[in-house]
Amino acid sequence: MLPGGSSLLFRASARTVAVMALDGSLQLHLTEQFVHMHGYRPGASEMRSWERSIPALTAALNDAGLGDVEILLEYALPLNSKRADAVLAGTHPVTGEPSYVVVELKQWSQAEPDEDDPALCRIDAYAHAVLNPIDQVRRYCDYIVNFNGAVSEHPDRVNGVAFLHNATEFGVAGLRASEHDDYGQLFTGEQRGAFIDHLRARLSDKHPGAGSADELLSAKTAPSKQLMAVAAQEVREREQFDLLDEQQVAYRLVLNAVRKAKRSDHKEVVVVTGGPGTGKSVIALSLLGELYRQGVPALHATGSQSFTKTMRKVAGTRKREVQELFKYFNSFMTTERNSLDVLICDEAHRIRQTSANRFTPADRRTGKRQIDELIDVARVPVFLLDEHQVVRPGEMGTVDEIKAAAAAKGLGCHVVPLEGQFRCGGSDAYLRWVVRLLGLVSGDPVVWEPDDRMQLLVADSPQEMEAFLEARRARNYSARMSAGYCWPWSREPKPGDPLQPDVVVGEWARPWNLRGERSLAGAPPAALWATDPAGFGQVGCVYTAQGFEYDWSGVIIGPDLVWRSDRWVTDRTASKDPVFKRSTPDADVDRLIRNTYKVLLTRGMIGTVVYSTDPETRQKLRDLVGSRVDRDHAMA
Repeated sequence: MLPGGSSLLFRASARTVAVMALDGSLQLHLTEQFVHMHGYRPGASEMRSWERSIPALTAALNDAGLGDVEILLEYALPLNSKRADAVLAGTHPVTGEPSYVVVELKQWSQAEPDEDDPALCRIDAYAHAVLNPIDQVRRYCDYIVNFNGAVSEHPDRVNGVAFLHNATEFGVAGLRASEHDDYGQLFTGEQRGAFIDHLRARLSDKHPGAGSADELLSAKTAPSKQLMAVAAQEVREREQFDLLDEQQVAYRLVLNAVRKAKRSDHKEVVVVTGGPGTGKSVIALSLLGELYRQGVPALHATGSQSFTKTMRKVAGTRKREVQELFKYFNSFMTTERNSLDVLICDEAHRIRQTSANRFTPADRRTGKRQIDELIDVARVPVFLLDEHQVVRPGEMGTVDEIKAAAAAKGLGCHVVPLEGQFRCGGSDAYLRWVVRLLGLVSGDPVVWEPDDRMQLLVADSPQEMEAFLEARRARNYSARMSAGYCWPWSREPKPGDPLQPDVVVGEWARPWNLRGERSLAGAPPAALWATDPAGFGQVGCVYTAQGFEYDWSGVIIGPDLVWRSDRWVTDRTASKDPVFKRSTPDADVDRLIRNTYKVLLTRGMIGTVVYSTDPETRQKLRDLVGSRVDRDHAMA
């Protein structure tokens, strides 16, 4: 019996798991490991699933004579917080190669397909549509093949099944309208004999599965397909991303809403909400790509100049019509109502009260709120947002605001929450640590317990941080340094002049990222700081980092947020951010400064190095984080 590391909850042979399920110890092991990994107890429904579904699976395996097959329970998908219920590891009875069966377990007794889309289904326990388990397990298989080195060159080694052990054929017959293949098949309790035959066809009863399990768990994880690197293919050619669970539900809800709108004079609003790295922009790109290929009038809009300009550059290279797909929230002040089928509003937390500013001509000042402009312009306006990323006064993109605006127009509003996340190596533990650290949720900061998904280090100086990140870049990792807005920003230098070293900490000084739209002194324009390798020489601020990710993130916490005795203290006088006016209340400034550091601390895909300019705060960070740059500089 080999309990798994943090990539799964538990691992043992089918024979052992069956015995432990019978004597009650399995539930205990799974609960203890869950608490250790996540920091909280599993929910009642999850524990019921372990109690009822796992014995049904192990009984089938043992009846099939496959007691030596290894079961990986709650297997975490690479670079992702989603988990497959079980992965069965063994040897193929014909080829003699490693063989893996991904199993999605459901306690459902009946379910019916969604009337609009067989890839979605409805069951009594949920008010909203969920992914058909055939499609759910197929996407898990696709994802594992895309990211796990043990099977990336051998996709035929993977097989996927949904086992609905409480269901009859009559109760779920409609689910079979979804396409079946090697990655997605469905068996009910009534079909238990066929399920056993299927397992015997994929797994040998003559070889234990431990070696195959070792190979899968020790395989190299391929780096995540970063959004910008594949935008051109995504928009022009074909879907590049594996959308999982509620990501796929959100994607299909929008496409279904578009179909309804085209069939009748129908309009509805869709809101997709989730924290950093939950895949909001991936969904946006997948939608835009699919709609673009179908010839459906659709646009992508954000309130972020950096994000929009980067999308135009990467996805629209040498193709003007692709560049024109990417707009700003204030682009629709005078656009005709319902002139688009779809408007995809990414980073919608950056929606402002009005699109007008001091440069807006009088003939374009409509007096309408920006949220109303965005809803009015499209038959299906889609908003993707994270309420905890509001970092400027006047930003008002929240679920409640959007729902209220839709209701005032008599429109339906679907809200799809995203839970799994892809940034920070898929480490839920790290994201929870960050929000506890910054006091964005109740509870004091906690000591960081290292996991195998995210690395966290403390630097004693900006020189240490920069040297460490430079060493990572030498190994072909991407890296950036960012800081709180605590240093004034120099004017753009004249051509030929060097950049001014604005961010000064002792003897160390570096320039802020550029503000303009052209390269200067070897530095990229502001919009490309996060994606152009030449951006490493400058320090980014929250407005250029927000919406992007890189492998390694260095974060300088400035004097606007310091630890004093037993709490954080924000000092608005230390902030040089021009968006903070005298009229901005202290409570708003406090929240926005903390949100700023949340954004900066959640940009890293592999690791984060943090440094504070304040001695007491540095000591608090050392107390909370065991790993230091000077001691661990050789870490990958």
